[in-house]
Amino acid sequence: MGAAALLWAALWALLLPPVTADEGILHASGNGMPPVTKDYCIIYNSNWMSLPKSLDNATFRALENLTSTVLCNSSEVPSGLMKDKAVVVMRGNCTFLEKARIAQSSGAKMLLIASKPRLSPLSDNKTDFEDVTLPVALIRYSDIVDMQLMLGNEVNVTLYSPPLPEFDCSMVVIFLIAVFTVALGGYWSGVAELENLKAIASPGERETRRKKEENVTFTPVTVILFVVICCVMLVLLYFFYKWLVYVIISVFCLASAMSLYNCLAALIAEIPFGQCRIACCNKNIEVRLIFLAIFCIAAAVVWAVFRNEDRWAWILQDILGVAFCLNFIKTLKMPNFKSCVILLGLLLLYDVFFVFITPFITKNGASIMVEVAAGPFGNSEKLPVVIRVPRLEYSASTLCDMPFSLLGFGDIIVPGLLVAYCRRFDVQTSSSSVYYVSCTIAYAIGMVLTFVVLALMKMGQPALLYLVPCTLITSSLVAWRRKEMKKFWKGSSYQVGWMP
Repeated sequence: MGAAALLWAALWALLLPPVTADEGILHASGNGMPPVTKDYCIIYNSNWMSLPKSLDNATFRALENLTSTVLCNSSEVPSGLMKDKAVVVMRGNCTFLEKARIAQSSGAKMLLIASKPRLSPLSDNKTDFEDVTLPVALIRYSDIVDMQLMLGNEVNVTLYSPPLPEFDCSMVVIFLIAVFTVALGGYWSGVAELENLKAIASPGERETRRKKEENVTFTPVTVILFVVICCVMLVLLYFFYKWLVYVIISVFCLASAMSLYNCLAALIAEIPFGQCRIACCNKNIEVRLIFLAIFCIAAAVVWAVFRNEDRWAWILQDILGVAFCLNFIKTLKMPNFKSCVILLGLLLLYDVFFVFITPFITKNGASIMVEVAAGPFGNSEKLPVVIRVPRLEYSASTLCDMPFSLLGFGDIIVPGLLVAYCRRFDVQTSSSSVYYVSCTIAYAIGMVLTFVVLALMKMGQPALLYLVPCTLITSSLVAWRRKEMKKFWKGSSYQVGWMP
């Protein structure tokens, strides 16, 4: 179960910016005293026209509500009614171009097309709009109704499209979650290692300890096989996404519920209260652990049912995701630095290939990794193998939808395995956590570097491209400086002797 869960977690090792379309803001102002204002989302096509970047350069127009018509024929509107006004009509069977030409010939200065279905990009041919000079935008019909209720019938409106902020505070939240998870997962692995070492000194406890441990150790051969399977699975997801996405969702529910249980059970074990037991299947089980299992299963089920509720489901997904990453950083053990180098190096190549090289292979020129991340062919279901944090800065995107900054589980788990190895090596050599602390700091620096490149390039980044060199080079320098490279490379005799 552990190796399989890491497999699909590593399938998405990518840091993505929020997905943006040509989104803008309709700023509406009523005629009351003081005037009441409100912003609404619009969708426009920047290839047809450009909108002002701020309200300072925008021109207000009186709004004429003509949602009783679709404006597919000039005879639908009385002469002179639209002159020098912003006009809103319903979306109908005719094209946006036909509506725009009728509105422009009638003297309108702005055309808003109200849509009851979900807003979609405006995609008519650019050359057809060369003779259209008025702004054309799509707006939700419900927003027009709200505008009348909030501002009255006499409303002045203008359009503008402020640029996305270069930096969003959601990046800070992503950074804190990632570094916290890696650091805590590595520390937890070190605690387990210390307990294993203590068990060696007590032969009576050794067999009991071995039965309690459910660890999976990667050898160089299994690492290579694992990366090959990752490549195959990602390609299968690209071609069969609409079926496999539900398999991934099911696996995530099962794995995250188990992981949340293991994480909380480790905390509950430190509480010396409520330890009453009941007999079940020839075993004595703590009652509090039964309630804990029910709670963890319920959390996963609630997420599965409400996973598309963007307003709050992301919180539950992040909690389950952090538990998943923590459990597997602790459970999946690298036997030595050699295996870490092979795993991180191959996954780095995997990440770079599927992000930067596959656009030269695919027919539509899109990378397989980004396509799978976004849900290929417009699939509304998304893979739940990410930490999601909504953007916190106000912009057209936050007004139109709830865009998220995303970090794949693979960008936490894969470097986290190296951090965990460093922590266990510290425990085995009594090196005062120097490897663990150094590698954790290197991971944090790698994350900051990833965010900087993401802001500069404004495209999805394979985060392992920056995390892997930072963590591997730092660990190597610490081992070289302490003259322990040979031991660090091969691993301790304890791991060789006692890990199955």
